[in-house]
Amino acid sequence: MTPPAPEAPAIAVEGLTKSFGGRRVVDRVGMTVAAGEIAGFLGPNGSGKTTCIRMMCGLLTPDAGRGTVLGLDLMREQRAIRLQVGYMTQRFSLYEDLSISQNLAFVAGLYGLPRQAVSDTLADLGMTSRRDQLAGSLSGGWKQRLALAACIMHRPRLLLLDEPTAGVDPKARRAFWDEIHARAAQGMTVLVSTHYMDEAERCHRIHYIAYGRLITSGTVEEVIAEAGLVTRTVQTGRPAALAEALRRSPGVAQVEPFGASLHVTGTDPAALDAAILGAGATPLPADTSLEDVFIRLMEQSEDNIR
Repeated sequence: MTPPAPEAPAIAVEGLTKSFGGRRVVDRVGMTVAAGEIAGFLGPNGSGKTTCIRMMCGLLTPDAGRGTVLGLDLMREQRAIRLQVGYMTQRFSLYEDLSISQNLAFVAGLYGLPRQAVSDTLADLGMTSRRDQLAGSLSGGWKQRLALAACIMHRPRLLLLDEPTAGVDPKARRAFWDEIHARAAQGMTVLVSTHYMDEAERCHRIHYIAYGRLITSGTVEEVIAEAGLVTRTVQTGRPAALAEALRRSPGVAQVEPFGASLHVTGTDPAALDAAILGAGATPLPADTSLEDVFIRLMEQSEDNIR
């Protein structure tokens, strides 16, 4: 029996380039996101994440590059892409002087959806009891849920989320991610930009962009291993003084205090251990975190504003 052909990627783009005012903010970015995958999009502020997302959802036309989103040509079928994608912006963009149900009814009208779609979406996201509450009176977590409801009401195949959990509390963030994983389990593909390392670790794969260039892609484990960092924990009663001494030592890339201990990273295990021992402390093995890698990649990247 012939095995079924693998499903085409939800996103397959290469060479995406975009400039504004003579400055190239996205520089030949390529990315593949498998159908049903939750992909994390990481990078410092101003790195080009939002511009990339807006090109992928058909709101911006690339200056150069090619590819497909949901099998549709990125350059020629932007309207068709927009109809099959849900895009959640960084800022809450619904009407604060309308109720939850009125906002959703407005969005339903844009997509030509029946009235029942509003009721179904309210029930799906546990918002029925709040349907008459004004959007402007909602907490950050409920505004986030309303924005998600507006994005998924037309049942998109791909969800693009631009820093969706900024400014909400940890409980709301966890509830939001539970929703995202539930959608992915039903076959929806998700690309989410985030600054939170714990959120990045909940993604199937991550893509790191800095100053308009894609630096690395892979699972969290692959990205950490590829960075080549070695990490040690140092217990000390004088964390500030020891940290200052270690930052001046050869072989030390980063030093971060954690209470009465220090988290010390480098690329050469022997040099790192020698630096710690030379400062009068004992190096203890520790796992390198994604945050360590994030900072290292930022330090190694060239600013595109210069």
